[in-house]
Amino acid sequence: MTDERPAPPPRKGPLSFLSGALTSGLLAWLSLGVSQRVVGWYVTHPPHFDSAFAQSIATAMKTLMVGMCFLATFTFAFIGLGLFLVFIRSLWPAKAESPS
Repeated sequence: MTDERPAPPPRKGPLSFLSGALTSGLLAWLSLGVSQRVVGWYVTHPPHFDSAFAQSIATAMKTLMVGMCFLATFTFAFIGLGLFLVFIRSLWPAKAESPS
């Protein structure tokens, strides 16, 4: 009986990290554009309702829309920054680990 272990998956290279960082940066830039347009639309079209309940719901929806847009922008930008830092770190050779 032989001890057959599956081969470990190949390690990711610097090009993979760079392409991920650029993709995430592009999505962050697009999300920022959408965020700015959403904020601009709500500045020029504020919700006006006679009912206080309807006004409260409209304000909550506006807050959710603007918040989700900027959350997407921050998330993509933060992931892009992290992948770019991993890309830079992957350019240096790995240190030999000492046995414990």
